[in-house]
Amino acid sequence: MERKAHWENVYQTKPLSEVSWYEPIPATSLKIIDELGLPKSAAIIDIGGGDSLLADHLLELGYTNISVLDISSAAIERAKLRLGLKSILVKWIISDMLLFTGTEKFDLWHDRAAFHFLTDPQDQQLYLYTVNKNLKDDGYLVLGTFSVNGPEKCSNLPVQQYSELTLTRLFSQYFKKINCFIKDHTSPFLTLQQFIFCIFQMNQQLFVIEHPIL
Repeated sequence: MERKAHWENVYQTKPLSEVSWYEPIPATSLKIIDELGLPKSAAIIDIGGGDSLLADHLLELGYTNISVLDISSAAIERAKLRLGLKSILVKWIISDMLLFTGTEKFDLWHDRAAFHFLTDPQDQQLYLYTVNKNLKDDGYLVLGTFSVNGPEKCSNLPVQQYSELTLTRLFSQYFKKINCFIKDHTSPFLTLQQFIFCIFQMNQQLFVIEHPIL
């Protein structure tokens, strides 16, 4: 409840262009998705998407099965308002990402700047379980999170920083790594935030993980 209250307050009080993660064109995410060569009918979910512009650009590119999940109803409503009539083309999900169980399996789980807010190891393991149960057997995970040289806090909350090694250790037990790379993001306040992006694919040779003991 504290997590939800925090993000409701953020999206009720700050315009889109005044949050540090704002990017008018999510070029890195779009490039990754394009290079994966998914069909336009692929089931894509944007985790913590809020009123990110990724869904807008995916619609413009012809993708037809887009879901956006955010814990904040205010963020979702802002996105719907911005998209207008096009908003009916997106499946909107108001949920804590750790509690999410979808009605369909996804081809792509996209998360830019949500995972690093999970600083508790149990939450990180629950996230891994949640991704695993909601992806298709050959599905992809695209994760953009703060690098070891990135901020230590964001939106007044502590964050977890990652290297390629620590992300691979955490995820590659159940996913095979395709690629990782560093990317600098310039915030609306002209500060630099260093991200690490990693692309993983479900490893069908591994057993499905059991629900973590909490």
